[in-house]
Amino acid sequence: MEPTQTITTPRKQAVRQQQTANARTRFRSARTAHFTESVIREMTRLAIQHGAVNLAQGFPDFPAPDAIKEAARAAIAAEHNQYTITWGARNLRQAIADKYRRTYQMDFDPEREITVCCGSTEGMIAALLATTNPGDEVIVFEPYYENYGPDTWLCGAERKLVRLQAPDWTFDPDELRRAFNHRTKAIIVTNPHNPTGKVFSREELAAIAELCQEYDTLAITDEIYEHILYDGAQHVPLITLPGMRERTILVNSLSKTFSVTGWRVGWVLAAPDIADSIRKVHDFLTVNAAAPLQQAGVPALSLGDEFYRDLSGHYRQRRDMLEGVLEETGFKCFRPKGAYYVMADISGFGYADDLAFARHLLEHIGVAAVPGSSFFEDSRDGHHLIRFCFCKKYETLEEASQRLRKHAAELLG
Repeated sequence: MEPTQTITTPRKQAVRQQQTANARTRFRSARTAHFTESVIREMTRLAIQHGAVNLAQGFPDFPAPDAIKEAARAAIAAEHNQYTITWGARNLRQAIADKYRRTYQMDFDPEREITVCCGSTEGMIAALLATTNPGDEVIVFEPYYENYGPDTWLCGAERKLVRLQAPDWTFDPDELRRAFNHRTKAIIVTNPHNPTGKVFSREELAAIAELCQEYDTLAITDEIYEHILYDGAQHVPLITLPGMRERTILVNSLSKTFSVTGWRVGWVLAAPDIADSIRKVHDFLTVNAAAPLQQAGVPALSLGDEFYRDLSGHYRQRRDMLEGVLEETGFKCFRPKGAYYVMADISGFGYADDLAFARHLLEHIGVAAVPGSSFFEDSRDGHHLIRFCFCKKYETLEEASQRLRKHAAELLG
């Protein structure tokens, strides 16, 4: 007996396809409807695929300090392998408090004001989930780090954008004032700034602080590049300004300062009532950051000023090296005062937009960078920009330099 065959008519096939499409829509939440793949991480994936030098994603390709790696190994051997207290191992919270007292002369209570979390990424979303409600407005400076879009969507909050204007990436105080109103719950300040490398001046921070107090608004500051500074720039935590101690949430991590972006150990500093809410969100998001890596954070945060001076010095040399070859090969660079990224204008190359240029750069030149449009709500506002990172070995930067020089004529069309 031959097996029975099921005959699918074109109509039945169309119905099934429609049912499948409906199911995909039905099982997708509205809060993720705007999400796309991270452009930065997509460029890393494509760099691997095409064998390109990855100057897109901001992670070092050189070793982390030996002392903190050894501390992590020792912590695993010492059986720091189980849950910690949800808001962080006590000795790490104390090390964080000691570091802020030593560096900024600020006192934070490790028991009530410090929450250890899974990197600054979790710290930011935990802070927003703990403090905002659907319909609240959150002010974000544009261009912005790409996570801030999904972060606000997940909270049901609405973004109000304030433009940072090249070449110095300053904001218009009047535009900032117009962004504030009775619905403004928070403003996000990334300082030093990603992607531009801007370091906010004390005067700019004072203007932000004045508006936060006038409109009873929180400031959420992302300060992961606090020690990566150039050309005499100084980092001023917004929380240190008069009137801001009780209304600032400070987010930071080990990732950038200690070249351990994969460890995912960060922290949030906030007044006790705010910290209590953040801890509840953090508890149900992740429970705790990796226990042995928290232990390794203790000696890391105990390193002295010489470590931070050397850190900035090494990155300044890398910045100057990359900027030099970019300018030589036709890019117009905006010199960063902090962080480890260079924004460059590609208008002179004659490409239709930043996406076409980035694809050509990656596939034909062998260098990966981030299209500038990914840092803007309206892609047309960033179509002439591209971002490079220089947190790489000198050998990596030299390889990228050779490829850019070799194909300089091709870049110019």
